[in-house]
Amino acid sequence: MKQPYEIALAARYLRSSNRNGFISLISVASISGVGLAVAVLIIVLSVMNGFESELQRRILGVVSHASVFGIDEPLKDWEDLREQAIARNDISAAAPFVEGQGMLVAGESIAGINVRGIDIALESQVSSIEGLLRAGDLEVLRSGSYRILVGSSLADSLNVGIGDPVVLLIAQATVTPVGILPRMRTFTVGDIFEAGIYEYDRGLAFISMEDATKLFRTEGRATGLRLAVKDIYFASQVVREFAVETGGNVYVTDWTRQYSNFFRSIQLTKNIMFVLLSLVILVATFNIVSTLVMVVRDKRGDVAILRSMGAKSLSIMMVFASQGAFIGLVGAGLGLVLGLFVAGQVEALVSVMESWFGIDLLSAEVYLISDLPTQIRIKEVAGICLIAFILAVLATIYPAITAARQRPSEVLRYE
Repeated sequence: MKQPYEIALAARYLRSSNRNGFISLISVASISGVGLAVAVLIIVLSVMNGFESELQRRILGVVSHASVFGIDEPLKDWEDLREQAIARNDISAAAPFVEGQGMLVAGESIAGINVRGIDIALESQVSSIEGLLRAGDLEVLRSGSYRILVGSSLADSLNVGIGDPVVLLIAQATVTPVGILPRMRTFTVGDIFEAGIYEYDRGLAFISMEDATKLFRTEGRATGLRLAVKDIYFASQVVREFAVETGGNVYVTDWTRQYSNFFRSIQLTKNIMFVLLSLVILVATFNIVSTLVMVVRDKRGDVAILRSMGAKSLSIMMVFASQGAFIGLVGAGLGLVLGLFVAGQVEALVSVMESWFGIDLLSAEVYLISDLPTQIRIKEVAGICLIAFILAVLATIYPAITAARQRPSEVLRYE
């Protein structure tokens, strides 16, 4: 097919005037600017998406989708409540737990923790704690074993390993002839889990539910029920409906309520970064304006000849608009390739930088997780490329109109 002369001229004007025919330096600068801006935006948003997704996955691996608690006392009939919960179509599983605060002592080391007693037969249905254990499984917490699961950071802090004894003191006292003493019990470290979130790895410990009911003296009753819902984004609605269905008199919460401010801040930060980095693309398109203005000035003789031969103003505008569209298209394409490549290698690049410089760029104590996952979302990537292309086309409006408004008689008079 014969190529329209507007596109042919646009491609010719983008090339240098030398015989090698390489793209001119200023065109390369324009394409590079758009490409780098697109790549940076893809990389940043992919990292933030990965951070949000991985954090959500790890949190939900330890924290249930929703929970039902007794008000000021344990649940009296948790077995019946569990049967009602799993009978609903929107709840896939339910497991009881006993929870309280305590202190863990090993030698001269001491740490405050949350103690959670779990039913080893049901816990794996509402959390992924079993998959986080370094060795063994939840069977190590069989009833009467008085074994405890501690997080990796907690184990390092107390300098204990599997098989070591620790003393658990809980926030309840026992009256004795010699006075009021804190309730305590010696446990053996049965296993070590690693959730990848410092808050849990440092401040959470698991024991069997039977041992917990004895230690906290709940008389076999559970503190609450942990629920796994089929759609995690409707967890708040589901748990409220379940509470109403059971007659109320319970306290309910869900993961969106517990971490709503945290995930909202991540989303707000991502939106702000998208706007700011979109401005970087806008700045890069200013280079397209300067490029086309120079081309219009340099090719005004050609424009005058075309106009004298009968070319319409719209055709002249199409010549220069095609140049901007080409720059935007190529720049967005190069940025797409570069952004996807770097986004897929970010975690490896961070590891290399940490080993080279001997620093910890992502401390778990500060950023909650110690690695830097990425998640590429097709819709966002397509939106970024589309924005870059549209801005590049819009940048051609002023130079194209300027070229179309030139008067051939005035230009040819001085040629």
